[in-house]
Amino acid sequence: METAERTEEQDDELINTAHASAYHWTQVGTPANRARSEWQLSRAYTVLDRPEPALHHARRCLAYCEENPEAIEDWDLPYAHEALARAMRLPARRTLRGATRRRRAELAAGVTGAEDREHLEADLGTLLAVPRTAPRLRTARSARG
Repeated sequence: METAERTEEQDDELINTAHASAYHWTQVGTPANRARSEWQLSRAYTVLDRPEPALHHARRCLAYCEENPEAIEDWDLPYAHEALARAMRLPARRTLRGATRRRRAELAAGVTGAEDREHLEADLGTLLAVPRTAPRLRTARSARG
């Protein structure tokens, strides 16, 4: 996802890999794994500037988090809102982004782990600085169950 110049084949590989991972977690994972898979799919589509699937998967991530509050970490729900905000930054969705800004800030304040909150705030900071890309992925978190 962090590759600046990608070929069409690399774009396809990114999407196929993200979908393969998501499929795996739907078979053997927890609701938290499923939410994180949807987050990863949303981020991949956002990186590729594809607003419709990016928004779809961001909404799925949010749904898993809201439907399973007992199964997720305190940073999962704020990251679901981060995915929504990032998808809404894409040209076709920019008019929707203001509606979630306050909610993201409220949720970020509730993340108790200093390292988790720092990562989240850094990623949220990229929403203002760099459209459609992220400085790093939290892939280690996506495998946590």
